[in-house]
Amino acid sequence: MLAVGGVVVLGPGAQAAGPPSAVAAPAAVAPAAVAPAAVAPVRVTAAKPKPTTTPLPVPRDTVRPELSVGGPRLASTGLVADLPPGVPRPPALRDVSWLLADLDTGQVIAAKAPHARLRPASTLKTLTALTLIPKVSPDRVVVATNTDADADGTRVGLVPGLGYTGRQLFQALLMSSGNDAAYALAAAAGGRTATIAAMNAMADQLGAHDTVAVDPSGLDAKGQTSSAYDLALIGRAALKLQDFRTYVTTKQAPFPGRRDPRTHKRASYVINNHNKLLYNYEGTIGVKNGYTEAAHRTYISAVTRGGRTYLLTEMYGLDSSWRPQAAMYDWAFRYAAKARPVGTLVAPGTVTTPPAPAPSPAAVAGAAGSTPEPDESRATAAAAALPGIGLAPREQAPWLGVGVLAAITALLGVLGSRAAARRRAARH
Repeated sequence: MLAVGGVVVLGPGAQAAGPPSAVAAPAAVAPAAVAPAAVAPVRVTAAKPKPTTTPLPVPRDTVRPELSVGGPRLASTGLVADLPPGVPRPPALRDVSWLLADLDTGQVIAAKAPHARLRPASTLKTLTALTLIPKVSPDRVVVATNTDADADGTRVGLVPGLGYTGRQLFQALLMSSGNDAAYALAAAAGGRTATIAAMNAMADQLGAHDTVAVDPSGLDAKGQTSSAYDLALIGRAALKLQDFRTYVTTKQAPFPGRRDPRTHKRASYVINNHNKLLYNYEGTIGVKNGYTEAAHRTYISAVTRGGRTYLLTEMYGLDSSWRPQAAMYDWAFRYAAKARPVGTLVAPGTVTTPPAPAPSPAAVAGAAGSTPEPDESRATAAAAALPGIGLAPREQAPWLGVGVLAAITALLGVLGSRAAARRRAARH
């Protein structure tokens, strides 16, 4: 799990030096020659400059290397890259966590703290869409409710009692980040609870074990987490759906509004895609941006040029401009093919449960009747994270004695995986 330590303060300049000593002008003299009065120098000290950048939290810990999905090097809390001589480091991003990968091969080119568990904000809508596109057809009409229309945060403007097609709702979800659209789609797919269960099952299938979905809109919720690595898995899977690609590359679309009480016709207005890179960087094919005060800026993007496609994910970012992403893609298209991969994006279905630690000697000795003590929970350690950072740990089920465990097993059957147990605890 993730704990947060100190912060790195970027660019505090040294105290400015004072100006040259000031000397008063000589006193006026009478016609008779008189020496000027001696004046002591005046020392002036400039005010200490204020830092010009907001400090980033620094993760002290993510996962143990042997438990790191995608490879042990991705357990790093700092920059991880394997560059031959002559290849410069990738440009700096003001993000707590990020990952750059080849979308087609799944090779991870470079990353920074890619398994740090952070709040995903609206990038989680990518998982919502990936889960619900097969369940809600583009032409299906969904009637909005008051609950949908009253969603917190960004809304596209659903009107209770009026119908919207699945296509329109997915456009609102992915282009305009409408939380009301997220809730309407979840209701159409069997309800919010069923949708969250399906989203978490999808995350498990992808190997995205840093991800716990709690709210289909991505609004901050207790226990809701993801990671730059997981967002890459989710974004990569979503981009394989043609409907999804169409939605995230559409810049503008008409959207139905209220019904005119006289003509009974519905007016329409234009909704715009919030992805700034789509308008400013050639070859952009998506994907989704996000923001809350706790999560800060989060982002999944992808760009294709010259037969290569790269995917970039970011979490807890401080820059609102598209230019840092453009600089990273410039670097990728020039140098990424020369870099040696530092990990892989696992294929769906290959890591459906989190890697488990090797048995301890005490566990091996359990045949003698001893019960090993549980390892210290990383979830407990992460609970001490600074509240303002926007980190939300996965919670684990409490330790169960052998007798209690046997009783539960007898009553309820075979227990689910440790991952499922942690997720069930985190969702409630």
